[in-house]
Amino acid sequence: MNNFGDRLRELRQNKDLSIDELVIKLNSTYNTTISKSMISRYENGQSDPKMENVRVIADYFKVSSDFLLGIEENINLDLSSKLNLKDERDIKKELQKMIDGLEGKNGYAAFDGGTLDDLDEEDKELLIASLENSLRLAKRLSKEKFTPKKYQDKE
Repeated sequence: MNNFGDRLRELRQNKDLSIDELVIKLNSTYNTTISKSMISRYENGQSDPKMENVRVIADYFKVSSDFLLGIEENINLDLSSKLNLKDERDIKKELQKMIDGLEGKNGYAAFDGGTLDDLDEEDKELLIASLENSLRLAKRLSKEKFTPKKYQDKE
């Protein structure tokens, strides 16, 4: 099991949710327009999800986007609980700085001689999702390393 559809199906079944129930929960919680047929096509490998839908589904199941996409094997069900609202704001600000730094002719990087603006929409979304996941991981690792033991949660 290593593709998005297989992982989505397993997570859904582990929560004893039908496709209908999952769609209702996703749409009411995240104000999305994910349909029953979309989930079915994802699970059957007939369609690849947009990155925004991957993020929504990952957030709902409390797993990383990388896990859902088969990039990462470790299912860490408690990713978001270690980051507080300030951390989320910091990640958002830093991500925006990184995106701004990639745009235009004077940006940090060139992509095949072009700029971020020259990438197609899917590649932009993947790049941004990758940067965001990297920032989240760095923030969590930093918190684990630099939080004194007496303040760490007892598990």
